[in-house]
Amino acid sequence: MVELLIITALVIWSTIFVFKKVFPKTAYKVFMWLSQACRAKGWTRLANWLQPAMLSGCGGGCGCSSSEPEAPKKVEVQAVKWK
Repeated sequence: MVELLIITALVIWSTIFVFKKVFPKTAYKVFMWLSQACRAKGWTRLANWLQPAMLSGCGGGCGCSSSEPEAPKKVEVQAVKWK
């Protein structure tokens, strides 16, 4: 029984994760709608948890969003000259 609950939770979490990565704009709309519905019922904690982060950049998951830290600049490797 416990194994079934763990596997079910993992499958649901994986499905939500893939849904957010594959369809970012649709996922944003769905989670915003769920958040607004929960807020209308008076469930503010759940509404705050479900509310998606604001989209910035292209929103396509290509690495240009503001939530991801900037990639550090690579230092050029210079050849060693022996005398």
